[in-house]
Amino acid sequence: MSSTPSTAGSAATGPLHGVRILEFAGLGPAPFCGMLLSDLGAQVLRIARPNNPMQSFDAILDRGRVTLTLDLKQSHGVEVCRALSKSADALIEGFRPGVMEKLGLGPDLLLGENPKLVYGRMTGWGQHGPNAHTAGHDINYIALSGALHSIGSSAKPTPPLNLVGDFGGGALYLAMGVLAALLNARSTGVGQVIDCAMTDGVASLMSMMFAMRGMGQWRDERHANLLDGGAPFYDTYRCADDKWICVGALERPFFAVLLEKLAIPSGEYPNHWDPGCWPEMRARFERIFASKPQAHWCSLLEDTDACFAPVCSMSEAISHPHNVARGTFTQHSGVIQPAPAPRFSRTPSSIQKSSEVDAQTLREWRVPDDLISRLLP
Repeated sequence: MSSTPSTAGSAATGPLHGVRILEFAGLGPAPFCGMLLSDLGAQVLRIARPNNPMQSFDAILDRGRVTLTLDLKQSHGVEVCRALSKSADALIEGFRPGVMEKLGLGPDLLLGENPKLVYGRMTGWGQHGPNAHTAGHDINYIALSGALHSIGSSAKPTPPLNLVGDFGGGALYLAMGVLAALLNARSTGVGQVIDCAMTDGVASLMSMMFAMRGMGQWRDERHANLLDGGAPFYDTYRCADDKWICVGALERPFFAVLLEKLAIPSGEYPNHWDPGCWPEMRARFERIFASKPQAHWCSLLEDTDACFAPVCSMSEAISHPHNVARGTFTQHSGVIQPAPAPRFSRTPSSIQKSSEVDAQTLREWRVPDDLISRLLP
């Protein structure tokens, strides 16, 4: 039995309740990792830079934190961070290699003061390698890892938003790494540094495709393979009303249901995985799906094993009955946004209250009173 997540800006109830995470504010994947850990119940104290207003598109990623604004170019700011790190279970940062060391907050120093500390480092290229000190973004990291070449039409690669690099190969791998290292630190009493590179994470996400390539079942060209839109039974189709649907009938029983619903004799495609039949099958599917509006296909296919779904816009996804029934989206701080995931039966996750740091919080983190008085006069 799963639990619906709480989204009212509540106190921590998730499985990470009692875990303290020190987060150094950044962009994209590091904040998303902090959001995930906060949703799971961790107390995330976020160090923000002064005169650096939060970008509007980070409003959801920055939810559920206690925020402390510090000038890390000043010795006092660094002193406070060192004090906080002594009480932290984990630290996450997303700067270029060497930045934290220059600030006087590198892992060697902080683990020397707190041997159990888990020190998570999020970068695109990693802490070492020829590209480590150069700028980049999601599109560059997924390009180098072999993913971007495999995504898009036959005419050109298409960036899949920044889901694959920043959030999939980056933030999720950092969160997994932090949790694994926390488990190890609790059993051994020794923390460690996590070098989380998006290039590494994206390559890991491509494991199944590399396996198929090794078996001779994946071609190094787009829209020519089983899972990249090359197979007509795993692709999107335009409907009569210019809306779109998708089918993913990979397995034979599901493909049989799709053919039955489309009034196509099953004997016409005895081996639907044979690329030789794909051009004719695609043309047939295109004609059929273009003949009726999206709503017709939803009515015919949505409650079957044809592996079907309408292609929803974000607005449509929010109101789709399945997502409504599960509470997949919620309104928090006046913004409709994804609810915490995944679900837990005993320790439900929640969106925690966001706030500025206060003296009580700093005392809970065992920051000395003289530093607190200088920080919060």
